[in-house]
Amino acid sequence: MTKRLLLGFLFNFLLEATGAFSQTTISTEHGKIEGYTKENLRIFKGIPFAAPPIGDLRWKAPQTVKNWEGVKKCTAFSASPIQNTPQPFYCWTEEFIAKPEPLNEDCLYLNVWTPAQSSTENLPVMVWIYGGGLSSGSANCDIYDGEEIAKKGIVFVSINYRVGVLGFMAHPELSKESGYNASGNYGFLDQIAALKWVQKNIANFGGAPTNVTIAGQSAGAFSVNALIASALTKGLFHKAIPQSGGLLSNRLSQNLAESEKQGLKFMEKAACASISDLRKKTADELQKLSNAQDIGRFGVTMDGYVLPTNILEHFKNEKHNQVPILTGWVTGDGSFLGETKMSVEEYIKEAQDKYGTKAADYLSIFPATTNEEVRVMKQKQTLLSFAGMPSHLLATYTNKPSYLYQFSHIPPDKPNFPNYGAFHTSEVPYALHTLHTWNRPWKSVDKDIENYMSSYWVNFAKTGNPNGQGLPEWKLYNKTTGNILVIDDKPYSQLGLFKREFDFFENN
Repeated sequence: MTKRLLLGFLFNFLLEATGAFSQTTISTEHGKIEGYTKENLRIFKGIPFAAPPIGDLRWKAPQTVKNWEGVKKCTAFSASPIQNTPQPFYCWTEEFIAKPEPLNEDCLYLNVWTPAQSSTENLPVMVWIYGGGLSSGSANCDIYDGEEIAKKGIVFVSINYRVGVLGFMAHPELSKESGYNASGNYGFLDQIAALKWVQKNIANFGGAPTNVTIAGQSAGAFSVNALIASALTKGLFHKAIPQSGGLLSNRLSQNLAESEKQGLKFMEKAACASISDLRKKTADELQKLSNAQDIGRFGVTMDGYVLPTNILEHFKNEKHNQVPILTGWVTGDGSFLGETKMSVEEYIKEAQDKYGTKAADYLSIFPATTNEEVRVMKQKQTLLSFAGMPSHLLATYTNKPSYLYQFSHIPPDKPNFPNYGAFHTSEVPYALHTLHTWNRPWKSVDKDIENYMSSYWVNFAKTGNPNGQGLPEWKLYNKTTGNILVIDDKPYSQLGLFKREFDFFENN
């Protein structure tokens, strides 16, 4: 052995013995990876956490990654999952949208931003799960960048998962071959595989596998709820942040029989006789077929394996994973699903048909004497049913500390662009400290909100308590007092916000 090789061997031995990083090369359970540095961070993008779900692995639970030789370069995002071509729409500009290409079935990769300078630092970990209605989305969206959160002492991880027909289709044949008598929910199984990867590997990045927070918005919040509910995730995370959404709203969910029926309908639409035939179709062909109006959107299956068959009873009986919760909504959650046009007479009749003898109580809580007031009340009900009630119920049925918020701040106007108010997803760049990725004429008040909101999120990820020095107190939530933090120009606690509404819906 030459003197140079011997010195190199001793240097690497000392690095591993002390837990220090060798530049940007890190060992994972399946092989070594190389990332890059930016300021004081080490960044790794496109790390495989499961085998490519292609060919015979399409519509199967994620499989183990094959080991590789040498050092895999992980410096760029992987392809996003198959979906319709991403493009800006309504209030969601390009910063909120997955990159239009590449899209590929081979999409099960994750990304890590770490401020740790050694593998012994044991820093808290945050795993981010994107939204997109379980039919679109990607970890490569600009507003999900992990750089600023990592600078605050967090190992930030963002993950990809299958969406749409490839991520959530169920079918009797798939249930039979699965080994667990169920199908669908492959996107959730991808997320679970990513969390298992975190448990096995994150210590090498300086993260603590015993201090993992899962977080996500919209369909990402549905995902966080699914992970909280699932019996398959015990010990994989320790705190949760679902933003604007949740399974307890009963949206995008079906029982296994209903989901399998949808799969049978899709197979008929594709003119296929078996799952084997469907697996021979290209991913693009399947995606185009899934857009048929009579198929419906593929979503959550209460399959009895990944998820319980009765989600509400499951939570009421506290059979879910008990972890501290930080959850809430934005005021624009009431309008992003569109507006309901209804006359006062129709509104009153709907209440009578739905609530019978309790209709008078309902109309006293949601009063409307004009068509405009009906519109406002229907938006309020959408807000509560989509995000408010799921947040309230999740906090109510969790025996760990829970914190609720309402984000009310309206971002500044963008020139020649409509103002959509505090719209669905608008809180994410404030919480993840990524306003710099969003092209708006930011004011000092926006930067202030970004600083305190991201500090709340980081504090919660570190300790399970969002409070910290210099921050207005965020009080614990319970259904009796109903303390909710209103996040506006300055955060303030509001007692009993929506308490009457929550009580009514919970009891009716």
